[in-house]
Amino acid sequence: MSRRAVALAVAVTAPLAAGVAWAVHSEPSAPSVAAAGIATGTATAHRGRLTQTTQVSGELGWSGSYSIDHQGRPGILTASAAPDATIGRGQILYRVADHPVRLLLGVVPAFRDLAYGVSDGPDVGQLERNLAAMGFDPDHRMTVDRHFSAATAAAIRRWEASQGRPSWQRTGRLTQGDVVFLPVPVRITDRESRVGTAVSPGSTVLTATSTARAVIAQVDTSELGAIHVGDRVGVALPDADPIPGRVTEIGPAASVPAGDRDGPPDANAATVPVTVAVRPPRGVTLGAAPVTVDITTRTREGVLLVPIAALLARPGGGYQVRLAGGASAPVEPGWFDEAGGQVEILDGLAEGQTVEVPAT
Repeated sequence: MSRRAVALAVAVTAPLAAGVAWAVHSEPSAPSVAAAGIATGTATAHRGRLTQTTQVSGELGWSGSYSIDHQGRPGILTASAAPDATIGRGQILYRVADHPVRLLLGVVPAFRDLAYGVSDGPDVGQLERNLAAMGFDPDHRMTVDRHFSAATAAAIRRWEASQGRPSWQRTGRLTQGDVVFLPVPVRITDRESRVGTAVSPGSTVLTATSTARAVIAQVDTSELGAIHVGDRVGVALPDADPIPGRVTEIGPAASVPAGDRDGPPDANAATVPVTVAVRPPRGVTLGAAPVTVDITTRTREGVLLVPIAALLARPGGGYQVRLAGGASAPVEPGWFDEAGGQVEILDGLAEGQTVEVPAT
């Protein structure tokens, strides 16, 4: 059995706690006999679940990375959202010549003007979904599909009215530079173009992330075979209780730490970024921060367990336990969960036997 460091968590009848235990397959020191005068209690050998996990360091931040490019007419950038600002559906990202460019949600980029008579397409459907979501089709006359109808134009005019445009400026159409489609609401990270400078089609105005919190962890390539998108993990936050997370993305490329590039090649030194979606508890405000991630790699059911504290060093090597009746029994331990205080017993005990442990 490999003696490399691994993490272990044990659960008997209840589900795994959010904080996953970190343990090593090693043999911690144990007293040879129970010290005289120390009060003892008892514990029963029982069957439980053993979960093997790998612990890695990560950085709490935000998921996704988006470049917000201008696709309208050339002009002077007159305003833009500030870093850390959160921009949702229908809100203004920036202004060119004081003309607002707003965010709508969708995966198809704006690539043409949208008006009555335009050919059918997926960009029309995602525009209609946005108009309906913002409440500009109150009578439900617009069919959300690939076709730009008179009801679509009417919904756009209602949206224009909500922006304070006078009736003679309500066109019922969108030009390519009126909106930017992105998959999710965004959090601005940087201003790529300075207010007061000229922007043209293709100019990057802003960069952003999503508003969803995520941890980016660097995972050794040797561990990747056991990690999958959708896996549940535990995340230890600074100054807060551990929280659950879920693997949402595994990076395609491995990287080697800068300090290792001049040395001999080491496949185990290469890492791959793994993104873990998390939801910090309410009332806890966290910026970017270092965290620890416990990624489950293997689970075994029905493992025989006793407290680590029950183990005593056996003369000549190995371990033994003291049974409740006072007799000693040699045992063969397997994996240790030092954080949870449990150890797997491979041989020497039967389920239901009672062993002595220090009194708590």
